[in-house]
Amino acid sequence: MAAEQMADGVEGPGQVPPARPLDAIDRDILRLLQTDGRASIRSVADRVHVSRANAYARINRLIDDGVIRGFSARVNHERAGQGASAYITLKIVQNSWRTVREQLQALPGATHIALVSGDFDVLLLVHTPDNRSLRELVLTRIQAIPEVLSTRTLLVFEETDLAPGPDHPTELT
Repeated sequence: MAAEQMADGVEGPGQVPPARPLDAIDRDILRLLQTDGRASIRSVADRVHVSRANAYARINRLIDDGVIRGFSARVNHERAGQGASAYITLKIVQNSWRTVREQLQALPGATHIALVSGDFDVLLLVHTPDNRSLRELVLTRIQAIPEVLSTRTLLVFEETDLAPGPDHPTELT
């Protein structure tokens, strides 16, 4: 949300408060929940050596402060019928980010959108059932957005999920 506020340059109702510093227990809780978002409050409390009430309050504060944005499942897109993946770079009309973002969010299979610097303006990750669907998404949906000046499609041949887990812990400092 903070990146969105920065990109929009505006704070409004319902916006999250300024970031508070995280202590060691908060960071431990985040590591545990990133590894297992289904961990119970009791399990989290036991593993970070605090009471259940303290763990519950801390998790709720992390949610309220916007540190934890939600809980979700990591999906194997190929096994879920989404066999074609691609990063699509977009050059867009200056100052059209908000409009373009809204339209990209509505696309089927769009899983990540980033406003970036460099040779292009937007990086979009999509998952589609096959290359034909990917082609239709790019040629008929994305390139039809008036503010999109050009696109470039980078097919993903193989992915490795680096989401936090026992083999790939996240360092929160």
